[in-house]
Amino acid sequence: MKTEHPFNPIYDENSKMLILGSFPSVKSREANFYYAHPQNRFWRIMARVCKQKPPVTVGQKRRFLLENNIALWDVIKSCDIEGSSDASICNVEVNDICDILKKTKIDAIYLNGKTTYKYFSKYVKNKINKEIKITVLPSTSSANATFTFDRLLYNWKKNIVIN
Repeated sequence: MKTEHPFNPIYDENSKMLILGSFPSVKSREANFYYAHPQNRFWRIMARVCKQKPPVTVGQKRRFLLENNIALWDVIKSCDIEGSSDASICNVEVNDICDILKKTKIDAIYLNGKTTYKYFSKYVKNKINKEIKITVLPSTSSANATFTFDRLLYNWKKNIVIN
């Protein structure tokens, strides 16, 4: 079933890095915001990377991102998907990532997981016409059970540079 991405990217003109996911989970689509599933480790990881307390509300999360010059979006604009299963994704239409790059100071893109990398590489990477650092990070999803929280944190902290 064709599912549209239900919410907008988070960024402003001061954003220096872009973190991309693949497509929102069912819980995130229901909450109308990024990484809303309580088992997803994204917000706890980012709080530790930025040496802050984890944001809780949507407003706090939005402020957290902007205050740390972080843009957040997903590669996929719409797709056929069963529940939250990345493996079921097909008939992909991608977001216009280059539009955000033109409006910001972004010089680094961090890809949250292998599925994000797959679709970014296939549909987006060759459209970017400026020098930009691209880093693939292990997924913060609880489905990525091979990465404990500490191992995930280590990988994100060693790669993300907060300005």
